[in-house]
Amino acid sequence: MTQKVLVLGSGGREHALLEALSLSPQAPLLFVAPGNAGCYTLATGVDMKADDVQAVLDFVEAEDISFVVVGPEAPLVAGVVDALVAKGILVFGPSQAAAQLEASKHYAKQIMAKAGVPTAGYAYCKNAQEAETALSQFTAPYVIKEDGLAAGKGVTIAQTLAEAHEALARAEAKHSPVVIEEFLEGVELSLLAIADGTVAIPLISAQDFKRVGDNDTGENTGGMGAYAPVPFVDDALLATVQATILDPMMKTMQAEKAPFKGILYAGLMIHPNVKPFVVEFNVRFGDPETQVVLPLLQDRIDVLALLMDSAKGDLSSWQGVRALQEPTQKAVTVVVAAEGYPQAYATGQVIRLPDALPKGVNVFHAGTNRLPSGELVSVVGRVLTVTAVADSLFEARTQVYGAIEAIDFPQSFTRSDIALKASESTSLVG
Repeated sequence: MTQKVLVLGSGGREHALLEALSLSPQAPLLFVAPGNAGCYTLATGVDMKADDVQAVLDFVEAEDISFVVVGPEAPLVAGVVDALVAKGILVFGPSQAAAQLEASKHYAKQIMAKAGVPTAGYAYCKNAQEAETALSQFTAPYVIKEDGLAAGKGVTIAQTLAEAHEALARAEAKHSPVVIEEFLEGVELSLLAIADGTVAIPLISAQDFKRVGDNDTGENTGGMGAYAPVPFVDDALLATVQATILDPMMKTMQAEKAPFKGILYAGLMIHPNVKPFVVEFNVRFGDPETQVVLPLLQDRIDVLALLMDSAKGDLSSWQGVRALQEPTQKAVTVVVAAEGYPQAYATGQVIRLPDALPKGVNVFHAGTNRLPSGELVSVVGRVLTVTAVADSLFEARTQVYGAIEAIDFPQSFTRSDIALKASESTSLVG
């Protein structure tokens, strides 16, 4: 019997998920809600918001969907997993309670304290007065995080008190509590682990680039590019992360009666002494990390089987599978963004993609639509993620930027330095 699989979401992450699922030997029949123009080349589009829980339930029952994969965080926080599980539907992703690890930075800090997980010192502030008082306990640079979902953009690293006050004012205007943290030195690392409620197994390491400009300048974004694997990640570091972060978190979430299934995404800071600290947790595949991790997995494993085993609560057959952490090739992805992003930008800009792409190159659509005329147009700030898989990071970078040159999208920009340092060195570099 053909598996009917629904993917919830509409970005580059979901396009990459659909690509990986489409390559499964199980040959699933794919649906996506709401999707984008790229997703529709692989799956049937459904005009439905990903976080409309009742609409998702109705569609799943009407179409006899056997498996649901949740891409973004909003449906998880809305409780779509709980609602589907209550109906007996197999679904990949954490429960609403477990999703609080991303929905509330304060909650995540409390869980990390219970688990003994290394992380930055912090203060939780419910209002501006508390925040101003707490700020005096920290020194520059000041890390200020809005306590809620912010699509990867609710963090300010303020170099001065004036910048810190501006960040607090923005949070106050949204009536958002904040977490103020001490600044951690080191190199950032994205480590996505797949979990079944009891164990969490690390996947291929990745590093993303949050700042909008070259050399990590400008504002934070949802991510401007990524590469995988990260050269300095070895068995010793993975063992340390497993022992000091993943295992304690899984045990603590069980104790909290919120066992974690799905992707536990640990945003790490690796100190020069290679001691990992948790910057934050996300509870789903990262974007754009998914666009480099999955292409390195999908030619060696059945991604659909992996996700289903997570949802079933039994990853025992995946323990010790080295392909989950050790790819045979390298991958680089670069975001093509609309001019002005992450501030005001125009939508509806026409995009013309090349008729053919080199082997190993894929254009994942992050925010596109196709007009009745057939023209492809932009609909959000991060429009495309161009990914290349090759034998070296240098070759993958060359292929990605060459492919971007062939895309006709004048009102766009990219960072030019994605994976540049890593392609030149295997030391602890960003």
